[in-house]
Formats: sequence, C-alpha cells, structure tokens
Amino acid sequence: MKEKKIMLPTMADAKRFVDEATRCDFDIDVFYNRVTIDAKSILGVLSLDLTRVLTVQFQGSDERFEQFLDTISPESISQAA
Repeated sequence: MKEKKIMLPTMADAKRFVDEATRCDFDIDVFYNRVTIDAKSILGVLSLDLTRVLTVQFQGSDERFEQFLDTISPESISQAA
C-alpha cells in the first residue's frame, strides 16, 4: 500500500484531484483524523477540512496519478507560496 500526504487548498485543486483519482482503476482513499473518504467522490472530498494535510492511500500503480500527487504535496504547496 502506498501512502502520500497532500493538500487541496482550493476547490479547483479538489476537483482536479477527484478527476485524476477517477481515471485510476484501483481504490483510493483519503484520510483525515478518523474519517475515511473515497477519493473518487467529489462530495466526500469537499466535506473534508481542505485547510489540513490529508493522507492518500492506494494499492495500484499509475504514474500520472502519482506525479499529480507530488504536485499537491505539502512541500510543493509551501514552495509555490
């Protein structure tokens, strides 16, 4: 199982994250505290506290998705600011 930390500071970032997750043919979950959300659910993702660092877990492999996750990592977000 792979795990990455991400941030979704804007609604556009959240929408793109869901779009990228939907392309994948494996399950992807987003965690914050004790809440687990299906990453392919826009309503679920938008219900999270998007000001916090979120954890993404997945078992499959998709290079494009993983590269996208790197662009929304907390480190990438803080460097862009």
